[in-house]
Amino acid sequence: MGEKFDLQEYLIEGVEGIVSEAIKATLKNPKESAFMLKFAAASRTASKKRRKAEAKGDHIPPFLIASITSKCNLHCAGCYSRCNHATTDSEPVRQLTDEEWQNVFDEAEELGISFILLAGGEPMLRRGVIEGAGKKQNILFPIFTNGTYLDERYLELFDKCRNLIPVMSIEGSRELTDERRGAGIYDRLIANMDEIHKRGLIFGASVTVTTRNCKEVTSQAFLDSLSEKGCKVVIFVEYVPVTDESRELAPTDIEREYLQNKIRQLRETHPEMVYILFPGDEKSSGGCVAAGRGFFHINSHGGAEPCPFSPYSDINVRDSSLKKAMDSPLFRKLRDEGYLLEDHEGGCVLYEKRELVQQIINE
Repeated sequence: MGEKFDLQEYLIEGVEGIVSEAIKATLKNPKESAFMLKFAAASRTASKKRRKAEAKGDHIPPFLIASITSKCNLHCAGCYSRCNHATTDSEPVRQLTDEEWQNVFDEAEELGISFILLAGGEPMLRRGVIEGAGKKQNILFPIFTNGTYLDERYLELFDKCRNLIPVMSIEGSRELTDERRGAGIYDRLIANMDEIHKRGLIFGASVTVTTRNCKEVTSQAFLDSLSEKGCKVVIFVEYVPVTDESRELAPTDIEREYLQNKIRQLRETHPEMVYILFPGDEKSSGGCVAAGRGFFHINSHGGAEPCPFSPYSDINVRDSSLKKAMDSPLFRKLRDEGYLLEDHEGGCVLYEKRELVQQIINE
């Protein structure tokens, strides 16, 4: 019989690997490297907290995804968030206040959560929330942004608070980026990257991987172009289809295997950037790591959801602690009854089982 999979150790090794790669990637930037070394110490302290909690029977994931607003100014083709009606053009009603998000960040630090990914909508519409995040220096906050709201005040904030890292969405070439995100977006992103690099700041790129751009976005030419502009992290997000028409864009097992092999190779040969694949290889991580196994999602109204692709919630952080939310009846059932470990076709088991998740909520 094989050795029992230790999820907490797997996650801690993953976090330490990301931090180690980030230190290597920032060696030529003294200010950034100094912050990363300091963050590495905070990350080790957070890992100890999670280990201690695990010993008491409480599993604390190292990652949290926080969609701090539902509002967005773009209409990207195939956006899962708009298709799920989680993103709108208008100002959301009853979204969490700046203070309520600050409470979430405070408790996350106490629990030992090391990374909070700020998403939306367009997160840079919530300047107050991002300013509050900048004060939590023991947590790294990648900000997943379309790049259209970057201004002088944000640039000054990113210089002052090195734990805030803008991660700009790009689909590869100008043609592919503008086709999905709108005319002129590619040129704006490139101008942003040049300005950030000129100021000695770092940034990341988020790439939605489809059957159309898989080879291009992992090509040496594309990645070298990002590296030359000062990009330090590339997050490859496998496209999850939200309509039957878009199913052909979802990476197949062949593309996913190609991606995994390519990223392994890039980590060895090009350590100047950090490479992350989401959701990644679920076989090596003992199954899907959503629903609090490795991370969970809080929507703009405070609902705790298994992940952004599974927008179902039975508890709200407005009415409960973060710790209680990550152990909600829905999350517990998904984890304990093996739904996250089952075989499935695409990159997201919970999206494929969305009717079942809805059924659990309604029980």
